[in-house]
Amino acid sequence: MDRIFTLTLSPSLDSATLTAQLYPEGKLRCSAPVFEPGGGGINVARAIVHLGGKATAIFPAGGATGEHLVSLLADEQVAVDTVESHDWTRQNLHVHVESTHEQYRFVMPGATLSEDEFRQLEEKVLAIESGALLVISGSLPPGVKTERLTQLIRAAQQNGIRCIVDSSGEALSAALTLGNIELVKPNQKELSALVNRDLSQPDDVRSAAEELVKSGKARRVVVSLGPQGALAVDETGSVQVVPPPMKSQSTVGAGDSMVGAMTLKLAQGASLREMTQYGVAAGSAATINHGTRLCSLDDTQKIFTYLTNA
Repeated sequence: MDRIFTLTLSPSLDSATLTAQLYPEGKLRCSAPVFEPGGGGINVARAIVHLGGKATAIFPAGGATGEHLVSLLADEQVAVDTVESHDWTRQNLHVHVESTHEQYRFVMPGATLSEDEFRQLEEKVLAIESGALLVISGSLPPGVKTERLTQLIRAAQQNGIRCIVDSSGEALSAALTLGNIELVKPNQKELSALVNRDLSQPDDVRSAAEELVKSGKARRVVVSLGPQGALAVDETGSVQVVPPPMKSQSTVGAGDSMVGAMTLKLAQGASLREMTQYGVAAGSAATINHGTRLCSLDDTQKIFTYLTNA
């Protein structure tokens, strides 16, 4: 199986809590916070480990929050390769309101990365062996421009590293201009922005995804369709996977779980259908948990078995 690495430029220490009601100015009594690692690539690596695979998370870590983040990943047996940053790792807050079942996600800006800190991360990425998979996921922190990210992706590709990009907006568009991205997972709105046209009909979504593949921008495009699952396209054709109906408790971590599961299957050489089924299963498994929890192997396997027998 191919080795897997992830790169997270804006990691976070996430805390989740419950409160009975949400209203202004008063004191809101909350449950004891639960701390978990956060950040796109970090969560992808965690999901892979939860599913029985191995992945190394590359990221900057600073201050006490960075130390706490690294410690939590050690508890989950996720391998890390970090660069010490001057700024403290950010801390996000997720609040679940019991009376309304609403969720509020307070996301702080990422820690600023200096040029030297980014260069150290770049060195770690370019030391990855040829043929390995690298998942680049999450937002860009202050101090890092999109051009800097695309330069890193280009250099990685030139070294034979197979890049998966899970981002949005300008960062995703810029990455796709490089071409030969192994896998991207836009939602319908993001895909519409990438092809610069409205995608109101189901066939429009498939055509737009095929356009990205045929143009050489991405080898695989998996369009996330929320409760409707996902539509996947590669050079061999397309497949749509619809998950079983289930009560969603939280969508936090569903996308990262999906990318982690698909990356694991990709590393194992699975078909487009199996990769997408496993990704949808893991994404769905994450939604039945409260707070920021990712997919579990047991839940993912049950849903995957359902999908393969459907």
